[in-house]
Amino acid sequence: MKSKLKIILPVLLIAFGGVYKFALAKPAPVPKKKIEGEVYVLPKEFLVNLESGRFAKLGVALVFHHGFTAAPAEGGHGGGSASSAPEGYGILPQEAVVRSIITDELTDQSADRLQSRKGRHKIQKEIVERLHKETDVEVEDVLFTDVAVQ
Repeated sequence: MKSKLKIILPVLLIAFGGVYKFALAKPAPVPKKKIEGEVYVLPKEFLVNLESGRFAKLGVALVFHHGFTAAPAEGGHGGGSASSAPEGYGILPQEAVVRSIITDELTDQSADRLQSRKGRHKIQKEIVERLHKETDVEVEDVLFTDVAVQ
């Protein structure tokens, strides 16, 4: 009897532990995403003139609001498809307008402003404000993925 008890007791403890772990314990919290929306990297780099006669080459990405996507709706704008977009352009509807706004905001900036973190953040904020005013693209943030100033 004692030998059966020595075997049954650990088995029961393990069984109860397993039941508690899988049935009664609270599930681990799902970590919140740091970036909720889709990140879309504009496929063509920007090459702009700066105020001092220097120039800058930048890679730019857009962070869309949660639920907004770069893919055009069925039929798209102008009836074309991403495969018929001009070379260097992606699938984002209104991408030409977005690129124009970004180019306007970057052109004639000072090299110092573009090279400082604080200056880049101000430029990014200005771009987001213009995109909200002038396009239907639901942008949450603008990222400079690469910056080279010469």
